[in-house]
Amino acid sequence: MSEVYEARRTRLRARCNAGGSQSALISRPANVRYLAGAAPQNAVLLLGRTEDVLVFAGPPDDRPTHGHPDDSLRLHTLPGSGGDPAVAAADLATAQRADSLAVEEHHLTVARHRALRQVAPRLRLADLGGAVEQLRVVKDEEELSCVRIGAEIVDQALGELLESILVGRTERHLALELERRLVDHGADGPAFPTAVATGPNAGRRGHRPTDRRVEEGDFLSVCLGAVYRGYRCEIGRTFVIGTAPADWQIELYDLVFAAQRAGREALAPGAACRDVDRAARQVLDSGGYAEALPPLTGHGLGLEIDEDPQLAPAAMGKLDACVPVTVEPGVHLPGRGGVRIDDTLVVRPEADGGPELLTITTKELLAL
Repeated sequence: MSEVYEARRTRLRARCNAGGSQSALISRPANVRYLAGAAPQNAVLLLGRTEDVLVFAGPPDDRPTHGHPDDSLRLHTLPGSGGDPAVAAADLATAQRADSLAVEEHHLTVARHRALRQVAPRLRLADLGGAVEQLRVVKDEEELSCVRIGAEIVDQALGELLESILVGRTERHLALELERRLVDHGADGPAFPTAVATGPNAGRRGHRPTDRRVEEGDFLSVCLGAVYRGYRCEIGRTFVIGTAPADWQIELYDLVFAAQRAGREALAPGAACRDVDRAARQVLDSGGYAEALPPLTGHGLGLEIDEDPQLAPAAMGKLDACVPVTVEPGVHLPGRGGVRIDDTLVVRPEADGGPELLTITTKELLAL
């Protein structure tokens, strides 16, 4: 894998050179992980004029979370609590006779930025912007394999929950059980706090589980994600508890399902991100739910759960092949509940079969 990380750093170095910077300091953890292979906590990466250095503080046995750093990197360990790795990296850049350093201003604190200027006053600091995030959007097959395995894990965890007795159990209890099942099936952990919502809470985006107990006739919406080797995926489903669904539940579910299908079918290389959002949003709008619509229809994911591209009304840009995204429309009706349906897919051209669906748990409206 060393050549993969070297190639990523080479692409980034070309961008830096084109912008007039001889070196770059990468401090955002997901970006360090992407370029270095793995890194201890709080590590930074220096793309230097003469060599690339992974800088971190802590004892020698401070191990990376996922695997080992690329062995072509030089490791520079600060003893004990020996200061800020970013400041040490700027000092190393000066020692390599760099006169400019690109930094991730969107990640640096004001205090850290000031410290860099103090330790290396002759370095010209430039903004790297989202250059690394842009490189991360399109995934290679190894990355997609990790997302795919994570999807298999969330499908397993959710499927097992659906086979258990749910009535009388609390949202909080069910969320904790799902997160335990994720780890049991090989996940590093949950990709985000698991959302289990029942009754009037169902369908609410980002709902934090409460002690409300599952009751007969409730909508039950679940949204969970897994991390596998650092890569995230997610799934969301809605069910009815105990009895045949009411007419209003069937009507609302069918509408959200149609919107989700429209969004999935719009995924294609070259499709405008805002058009994917529009495809799903128009279905919900036609049902009279314009005021209840979420701010976006989906988003990219990978080393972080919320990455570019954003599938939203004002989103810019077009989709590329080999980009994992979510399609997750929903409607929440205050006091009644609602529906969310969420899949992780990979954008693929029609010649390759179109969008690759990774989360395969049934989307049929089941009565559990």
